[in-house]
Amino acid sequence: EHSMESFLSLFDPHQDDGFDEEPEINGNSSGGGSSSSDYETDANANDCRLGNLAPTERGNLIFDFERGMLPPEPQLGNVEYKLKLVNPSKQRFEHLVTQMKWRLREGNGEAIYEIGVSDAGYLQGLSDKDMNASLTTLKQMAHHLGASTSVLRRKTIASRRAVAEVLVRKIPDDQHNIEVRVAVLGGADAGKSTLLGVLTQDELDNGHGRARLNMFRHMHEIQSGRTSCISHETLGFDALGNVVNYKYNEMMTAEEISDRSSKLVTFMDLAGHRRYMRTTVQALSGYSPHYAMLVVSAGSGCNETTEEHLAIVRALDMPFFILVTKTDITSPDVKVQELCNLLTTIGCRKVPFVVTNTDEAISAGSNQVSENIVPIFCVSNVTGTGLNLVTKFLYVLSPGISNAEKDRLEQESCVFQVDEIFRVTDVGPVVGGLLVQGVLTENMPMKIGPLPDGSFHPVNVNTIHRNKAPCRVVRAGQSASLSFSLDQDLPTLRSGMVLLGDIGNGVDEPYGTYFFQAKVSVLFHATAIYVGFQTTVHIGSIRQTAVIRGIMGGERLGTNDCASVMFQFVGHPEYVRPGMRILFREGTSKGIGVVSQVFPVNKTGTK
Repeated sequence: EHSMESFLSLFDPHQDDGFDEEPEINGNSSGGGSSSSDYETDANANDCRLGNLAPTERGNLIFDFERGMLPPEPQLGNVEYKLKLVNPSKQRFEHLVTQMKWRLREGNGEAIYEIGVSDAGYLQGLSDKDMNASLTTLKQMAHHLGASTSVLRRKTIASRRAVAEVLVRKIPDDQHNIEVRVAVLGGADAGKSTLLGVLTQDELDNGHGRARLNMFRHMHEIQSGRTSCISHETLGFDALGNVVNYKYNEMMTAEEISDRSSKLVTFMDLAGHRRYMRTTVQALSGYSPHYAMLVVSAGSGCNETTEEHLAIVRALDMPFFILVTKTDITSPDVKVQELCNLLTTIGCRKVPFVVTNTDEAISAGSNQVSENIVPIFCVSNVTGTGLNLVTKFLYVLSPGISNAEKDRLEQESCVFQVDEIFRVTDVGPVVGGLLVQGVLTENMPMKIGPLPDGSFHPVNVNTIHRNKAPCRVVRAGQSASLSFSLDQDLPTLRSGMVLLGDIGNGVDEPYGTYFFQAKVSVLFHATAIYVGFQTTVHIGSIRQTAVIRGIMGGERLGTNDCASVMFQFVGHPEYVRPGMRILFREGTSKGIGVVSQVFPVNKTGTK
């Protein structure tokens, strides 16, 4: 009977078929667009008081139902507004599926649908019957694409009408889960390792550091309670948003978590102590995580290390969020105010967003891409306060790279940065790192280098592992570990080397370089930098001492000065390309820049 009504409605020009059609270019609307646009006009008349949102709030696109309205629907990105999705015609359904496919591509496998909201952002709401029918249609659309849906929140507004926010997730065909990399930063006693222990093991801390023991990799770390190397931890979510790590049994391996998850958050627990700052900077520069999580203790607050980490994250232009821990010991209010002041300073210009409930956590997660917002969470690893909000936030956080950019990177030839080197019994050397561009498959001929003379050595990739599980393909932006066939002779490996696709033409033979020129900006230096200044340079996974050999247009550089500078590596040649981002530091001095020109060894023949 219901389908008969919808069939008859096709012949009735005044029947609303339940869609908020976008007006077409010539001003005509197909289907029931006319009635829904009348509906929107009325809503505009009633809600004109809501149009006076502060421009900054609109600019940041905060999707928060509590405000009474949302910003107008963004054209790009992975958020879609739908007024109603009731009984669409076959043609309309196909159009909706195509639209969903596009939104999923924009969000790298994740899209957020706001149901009961007009394109202008007015919360018009739907009756229970229409809402349930709309959610069913959305589920069918997702099913059509092999995606899953989960309702993030549902809110009742005036006169028993409801609006809903739904997460649609489709795992790309070549990988069995969506991966988001999060770097964990903060001072030595902020509680980073404990926090990760609690998040990934679901076992609260006893106040004496029991939860962090699982995170340590070296004996001296267990004895001193300090992390010195990079430890990787994973948090897996299933399609409904439940944490997989402790759902099935207590001791799940990383491979089991990876297999059962539709989304993986990989944490890189970086060292907080100043002594290990170079390891921390190398990981941030080399692994290029999608987000940084800055952990601050409610007791000690922002120390020098925290401010140093904040400066480096900002220099690398990485979106970040903040967790204030140990709130069971001290009230976090003073520290939160301190952080807000720090974030809104002239040099930083970020918008702090203190998250206190699930709605705000979801808003923060789905808007992190606008990058001006810095969500702040207050948590306790002992009582568990606030940890559920962090988990919810991580569940909706998307990798945040547009699909056009991803496609462009995949078309390029292979470049894999080597960050870590292991020796595995019966396998030989294994290299871990990040595929910056291209697509890497098993048994692919590659070249590794540069060797001390600047040349590259041909190798074959034997096996590939991602998240401690074997896989066949790695795509641009994914981290992986690679092994090589045992019968080939390998040069001495070191971090900072690259693996390049072996194109086979002798014309564009890759070569290492000692000298390179970069346009740099000095963030801070106590005195002035002159020619001959030695500094540690980070370019991707490269970390080496370099000497400044020339400063164009002047003889010195001070804080906030910009110039084109010639650097020379001290130890061995590295593979550097124009356009790569450079970060250099020495003690408290810091500078950033972009490589503008390189002078390969085979072209110059000099060291």
